[in-house]
Amino acid sequence: MKNCFVMYTKIQNTAAWLKERITSKPETAIILGTGLGHLSEEIQKETVIPYSEIPNFPVSTVEGHNGQLILGKLGGKDILAMQGRFHYYEGYSMKEVTFPIRVMHELGIKTLFVSNAAGGTNPSFSIGDLMIITDHINFMPENPLHGPNIPQGPRFPDMSEAYDNELIDLANHIAAELKIKVRHGVYLATQGPTYETPSEYRMFAHWGADAVGMSTAPEVIVARHCGIRCFGMSIITDLGVHGKIVKVTHEDVQRAAREAQPRMAAIMREMIARS
Repeated sequence: MKNCFVMYTKIQNTAAWLKERITSKPETAIILGTGLGHLSEEIQKETVIPYSEIPNFPVSTVEGHNGQLILGKLGGKDILAMQGRFHYYEGYSMKEVTFPIRVMHELGIKTLFVSNAAGGTNPSFSIGDLMIITDHINFMPENPLHGPNIPQGPRFPDMSEAYDNELIDLANHIAAELKIKVRHGVYLATQGPTYETPSEYRMFAHWGADAVGMSTAPEVIVARHCGIRCFGMSIITDLGVHGKIVKVTHEDVQRAAREAQPRMAAIMREMIARS
């Protein structure tokens, strides 16, 4: 219980520090994942704070994750954006990985948009496809709610609608308007940092996963614990389908993500403006 009190105090102290430096009151936040940090160019920036300056914040160690908090406008609305996220495979605890989400809650965030790069296990997917996440499978070795309950939500939060159905419907409508092809599917989160073996891809597909990545699920679990609505989208950057599996590098993933980013940015921008 003492550790829970210490963590909650850190969350409140960090939120208080940020409130002193933020003039707007955003209710929408977005996490920009691998290769997707360039979506920040769409934001009319008002305040940019490096993670290294924020009390109690971890610092991202992954190439392609710049590590700064951006406040400004996107789609005409006040927004808070994380340019760079934290991963369990970097050595952080789940409490540290999801710390920013709890701070967001204290700042008044009501809706969270998450993006990531993922390997496709659905045989109908192609590299560069955008997949709207309809649900997830948390295959991480730990649940971020493990341990004493932090008093931002219930001990046993419901996860029957982890990804908000109204936001998914809105995304479908906007994608159709913009004539952008989207896929739909289940995202499976693994620890990483290795990419999957062909046998692992085959197993995950058998379980019902359409895409596999190393993030997102912990953040969404904590967001839902806090009562924050969530919308998630994956860029399919490589394929884990029999006959289509090739060697993949982080640079390959970033390249595919950059090429698909303008389409995802267009959908996200309109969603934020209308939600």
